[in-house]
Amino acid sequence: MARTDPALVTLVVGDEELLAERAVSVVVAAARAGDAGAEVHDLVGSKVTQGELTQLTSPSLFGDRTVVVIRSAQDLVKDVIAEVVTYAANPSDDAVLVLAHPGGVKGKALVDGLKKAKAQVVTVNKVTKAGERLDFVKGEIKRAGRAISADAAQALLDAVGNDLRELAAACSQLMFDTEQKTIDVTAVARYHKGRAEVTGFNVADSAIEGRLGEALEQLRWALGTGVAPVLLVSALAGGLRSIAKVGGAPRNLRGGQLASHLGMPPWKIDRVKRQLNGWGPEGLSRAIQAVAEADEQVKGGGADPAYALEHTVQVIVASRTGR
Repeated sequence: MARTDPALVTLVVGDEELLAERAVSVVVAAARAGDAGAEVHDLVGSKVTQGELTQLTSPSLFGDRTVVVIRSAQDLVKDVIAEVVTYAANPSDDAVLVLAHPGGVKGKALVDGLKKAKAQVVTVNKVTKAGERLDFVKGEIKRAGRAISADAAQALLDAVGNDLRELAAACSQLMFDTEQKTIDVTAVARYHKGRAEVTGFNVADSAIEGRLGEALEQLRWALGTGVAPVLLVSALAGGLRSIAKVGGAPRNLRGGQLASHLGMPPWKIDRVKRQLNGWGPEGLSRAIQAVAEADEQVKGGGADPAYALEHTVQVIVASRTGR
């Protein structure tokens, strides 16, 4: 294979979800760059059966490369872990295997076995310090060939909070809505107007809690005072992501352990737990899809961002269980 190809077996370790996903995507993109026809199999650890990896990594009759991604690898059963470790010691030249493991005790035999087999290990460190989050913001802007001043980066962090997904979304939206090469604090203040008053969060909370009339009134007020539609979409998306994260968290985690696992402050977790009542997987999926469609429409895919947002709020409220 070409020298720039990824390792045949890569293990991504760490529970910083966004960065872990990106690390996996880098490996997949590198594999496909060398073979555009590569077939990608994206699997979840708990669903992988014994013999499945061997089948997927068997040489293709047409010589195409295969990429196998196993997420939540800590949930692989014992026999499959043994199969993966055995494979990693002598991997196929026609396949690329990448596994994502959050770290911790569960599935440690897999991590130890892959390290012993000389798999490439990518460690994703948790972003916990304010300086690291500022570096993340600056890095997001720099990746797009832009720059952001130090005070603007701090203002963005103050407005959005510590969640990396929300920070990444805010950076993306800020760049979409500004033209200057270096984003300054004035631009952040302009496009995050209302965030200090938690305008977008109020709309999201009202919609998620099923208060349709209140949510629509707050939405119209926010739009009327100049809050950018993309920021309202971001608030709705962030609220639904929080519901999904807290609802899917391990039941045995409490207090500080749960806060550390989710990367959310305890007060926010308590609030989201109260909002969970009335939400089921199907309704949450419909609501998230509606927000994704609204995101496309407010970024130029639709003629009326206000209508798109009102429709999305209505879908969110209607998607709650029993409505």
